Amino acid sequence: MSAALTIPEVLKRALVGRPVRSDRMGTTLLPKRIALPVFASDALSSVAYAPDEILLTLSLAGMAAVTLSPWVGVAVVAVMLTVVASYRQTVHAYPSGGGGYAVVRENLGSRAGLTVASALLVDYVLTVAVSVASGMQYLATAIPAAHGHEVALGVAVVAVLALLNLRGVRESGTAFAIPVYLFMGAIGLMIAVGAWQELTGTLRPAASAGLEIAPDPAFSQGLTGVAGAFLVLRAFSSGSAALTGIEAVSNGVPAFRRPKAHNAATTLLLLGLIAATMLMGILLLAGATGIRFAQDPAHQLLRAGTPVGAGYVQDPVIGQIAASVFHGLPALFVLVTIATGFILVLAANTAFNGFPALGSILAHDGFLPRQMYTRGDRLAFSNGIIILAAGAIAFIVAFNAEVTRLIQLYIVGVFVSFTLSQLGMVRYWTRHLGTQMERRTRVRMRRSRAINGFGFVMTAVVLLIVLVTKFGHGAWITLLLMGVLFVTMRAIRRHYRQVARDLVVADPSASRALPSRVHGIVLVSKLHEATMRAVAYARATRPSTLEAVTVDIDAEETAALRRAWDDLGLPVPLTVLDSPFREITRPVVEYVRSVRRASPRDLVVVFVPEYVVSHWWEQALHNQSALRLKSRLLFTPGVVLASVPFQLHEVDHLDKPVPQPRGAEAARRGL
Repeated sequence: MSAALTIPEVLKRALVGRPVRSDRMGTTLLPKRIALPVFASDALSSVAYAPDEILLTLSLAGMAAVTLSPWVGVAVVAVMLTVVASYRQTVHAYPSGGGGYAVVRENLGSRAGLTVASALLVDYVLTVAVSVASGMQYLATAIPAAHGHEVALGVAVVAVLALLNLRGVRESGTAFAIPVYLFMGAIGLMIAVGAWQELTGTLRPAASAGLEIAPDPAFSQGLTGVAGAFLVLRAFSSGSAALTGIEAVSNGVPAFRRPKAHNAATTLLLLGLIAATMLMGILLLAGATGIRFAQDPAHQLLRAGTPVGAGYVQDPVIGQIAASVFHGLPALFVLVTIATGFILVLAANTAFNGFPALGSILAHDGFLPRQMYTRGDRLAFSNGIIILAAGAIAFIVAFNAEVTRLIQLYIVGVFVSFTLSQLGMVRYWTRHLGTQMERRTRVRMRRSRAINGFGFVMTAVVLLIVLVTKFGHGAWITLLLMGVLFVTMRAIRRHYRQVARDLVVADPSASRALPSRVHGIVLVSKLHEATMRAVAYARATRPSTLEAVTVDIDAEETAALRRAWDDLGLPVPLTVLDSPFREITRPVVEYVRSVRRASPRDLVVVFVPEYVVSHWWEQALHNQSALRLKSRLLFTPGVVLASVPFQLHEVDHLDKPVPQPRGAEAARRGL
């Protein structure tokens, strides 16, 4: 019969579920219908805010500039499909997962691979922060009472997502599949109905169509000149947020059912086609309904030449389109709004799958703590999930859950990964072409190299645009975090290598040799059962010499201890250490070190009696001196610590009388 569970274990099982055996790993693998919502929710959700960011940026130059939004969308879609085609080659070449990190590490070197890993880890954290913050904005639009509480609600949502993922990837994927498919269906229906209404001339204008957009003073001349071109490039870089999440499929190939590479590549293709269709459909409908969308609506949006003022509520682009398309059908409007809010929140689930998987690979390579390599009770990478949630919560709190501020930090990391990954794949195909003689295989490899080469050029240009247009708006924070992660992971790797060198058995015969002598030291505070058990255990180990050591911090108690020790006739000498300043730790440590210095080739074993209490809160009342001593002696060469536990409140001790204080202690208490 299994032992009774503790309260923390009961709570853990209630929240996370029962542990899953390692041989059940195959049951957690994902079919394509579950893998699509699990890995594609981030990229699909980008259509909820990428059009907003394009229109917000172009609105700085006035109404004429907004008409360019479909063309900016075409450019984003071209890059998106190129990246999808490129990563399909990666999935087939690296079915073991790791994505951009594995590709770059193998083909461009460890430092380049670590750069990609740093970029992806930061981007995953920002994915959660941006998605949840954007979802909270939709929630505040639908429920005015939530306004002003976005940060607290966002923190709560991240905690819930982390909890769902701690229950296991298959279980969380099933829970998220319905909302993701609901979003796809709702947006697809809105685009189809809107397109039909536009063709038949029945599409109603948006509520904001009657407003005008006042250009920012810096763009009073529209899009002419260098400033106008820079603004268009900035809108393109903001819209490129729609590409985030594509790399998650290549990182998570091991989570797919067999054939893993084929299923992952198919999922990636579906992701790209669906996201591209949604993005262009929303941008075209935004133009057809005449939506006016501005960064500062209170002052930029004009009604009859007068600013609309702070009382104007600017709904998101999808919300305005849904209100026009489904005018008179409030149920469908609510469906689109709720589904969009859900997908924005659940988009973070892509990061909750990608971040822990990448962290596990990095930990296996020695760049992150080993604890991130192993799976938890539910076969999920629990430590990675918890770290990701903590990082996302920190960003949400630090940036007050404001999407406009967070989005500036976004997509830098993912395009660093895109660019280096495509360059790595070019080198991969070039290297393998030299070893292949079959004509059909060489033709296929050349085609794959051409796809990855085009992807490298495209993503490198986009990365340059992103860095130039977003650096001063917050992208420097992302680059700084990437640098800190890079340095930290290299330091962890150096530490693990140093530990490995220190643990190498250089001389097996010397390692098996016993020490010349063993000096045993039993630490004593009072003469009681715990002390007697420690003395008995120390004698049973048969050290060369054995002594008991106590510290004199009260002359009367020390004298009483000496008398009791002599009365019992213990065959172990008692050494008393002087402590004029009533310290315990320092005299013991100095004495042990002196014994060690006197016999450098001998071993010193310190036996520490410790109480084992019945309740967790009782731990604070005992063993504090022992903990301090062990923490100091732990770093002393040639010293071994042996904890001798003594269980308090045992049944066979209940009939013992409670000892009464005597001597000076009794006098102090008035007994």
